[in-house]
Amino acid sequence: MRLVDRVLQRWRERKVFPWIGDGSRVLDIGCHQGEFLNRLGAKIQCSVGLDPLSAPTTMTRYTLVPEPFREPLPYPNGSFDVVTMLATLEHIRDKAPLARECRRLLRRNGRVIITVPSPKVDSIVHTLVRLGLADGMSLDEHHGFDPRDTAELFSKEGFAVECHKSFQAGLNHLYVFSNEAPPPERTANALSSETA
Repeated sequence: MRLVDRVLQRWRERKVFPWIGDGSRVLDIGCHQGEFLNRLGAKIQCSVGLDPLSAPTTMTRYTLVPEPFREPLPYPNGSFDVVTMLATLEHIRDKAPLARECRRLLRRNGRVIITVPSPKVDSIVHTLVRLGLADGMSLDEHHGFDPRDTAELFSKEGFAVECHKSFQAGLNHLYVFSNEAPPPERTANALSSETA
């Protein structure tokens, strides 16, 4: 990653960090090389980073798994306190299974915390890439996702919007969803047979 990529990554992380409680078990989908989990440090425990580009890594407080998101993930119901996706949602083509799996994996009163850029960002990042100032990782995977669709996607699975605000001059969005009620009884095994 180049300097601009790192600056933007840290900016997203600073928006998300206050929403993660001490001792949280975090599932970071699209974790890259685990930079965010590493910076969370002693704030987390028993956490997992998921990204097809990561190297398999086991640290004291987290593990990195070099795999893409798929439903179901191999973790029991209620395994995590928080699911984070920093600049990731726009890369996942089929988003409904993602929201459904977040619901299953989160404990009651858990949170999904997302940063998602405006589609306007693509042209800016393309320019930065042409100038050699940014890497613009996986821009071809953005699929033109509109951040305004994020709330509906997660509310369909019973999540409540706890926070939505824009940052980076309106070019990026922070969404925080909570699940106050327990999820429907769906196990990873049941989901495997449904999607087989």
